[in-house]
Amino acid sequence: MRNLIKGAFIGIALVIPGLSGSIFAVVVGLYDRLLAALNHFREDPRRHLRLLIPVGLGAALGILLSTKAILAATAAWPLLAYAFFTGLVLGIAPFVWRKCRQVAFAPWHPLLAVAGFAVIYGLARLGEGDATTLIAIPTLRGAGDFFTMLWAGAFSVALMAIPGISGSIMLMVIDQYGTVYNAVGQLGTAARAAVAGDWAGFGQAAASVALLLPFALGAAVGLLAVARLMAWLLARFEALVYWAVSGIVCAAVVILVQTGIAPAWPPYWLAAALQCGVAGALGIVATMFLDRPDA
Repeated sequence: MRNLIKGAFIGIALVIPGLSGSIFAVVVGLYDRLLAALNHFREDPRRHLRLLIPVGLGAALGILLSTKAILAATAAWPLLAYAFFTGLVLGIAPFVWRKCRQVAFAPWHPLLAVAGFAVIYGLARLGEGDATTLIAIPTLRGAGDFFTMLWAGAFSVALMAIPGISGSIMLMVIDQYGTVYNAVGQLGTAARAAVAGDWAGFGQAAASVALLLPFALGAAVGLLAVARLMAWLLARFEALVYWAVSGIVCAAVVILVQTGIAPAWPPYWLAAALQCGVAGALGIVATMFLDRPDA
């Protein structure tokens, strides 16, 4: 059950612009295990499926339930929502620091953190604008749309497998964020139309949902490719990777504050500070709970 909940957090992070599903996989203690399961699946499929299935189901539920609800919540209560997500990210700091301390400190190590911060913050700035609402491809209309979505899946998910990189931001960079999450939202529309016997409405919604098929295929290819690279890096340079991740964590916090908290900050700062403090503390506690080892 805990892996299902962890997967749901990863799925929610995939939806919200600026958040990284991979950094949340690190937050909840699943990143290394997921890489191992993907890279060594053929050696013991049954054992690896016991991890991949609940996490995958949780992520799917998180995406489906949060595509509209979480984005609506961040619009209605941005201070509380973004402070909570900031707390989730901050809760990973002790874990990252323990990883960094596996090697003796060298003066150039902080440069890795600076580089990690610069890359993630720079990519986030590239994704700014109206890319969240742009629906570049409303329905699957031919081979051109198929290959565009195949590329979108491979590009966004491959980079998303690197801790800290937001798949949503990557979709914004290539102007496909609105396309993908519109298609996800049409799943519910298609189901309601089918139950009501509205086959014309079902066909229209299904044409949008069909965009998810090439996207998922490209995502699988991109994820497997980068999973091998990240496993190789972690096996040989784990502490150095996490020095870069420390900068990525800082960038995630700055992005969350700039995009969610700062624009909604009210004139009465004391009440807002108390609300953010409580929500952030709950996020940190949630990270501590989710990082507990499974029985």
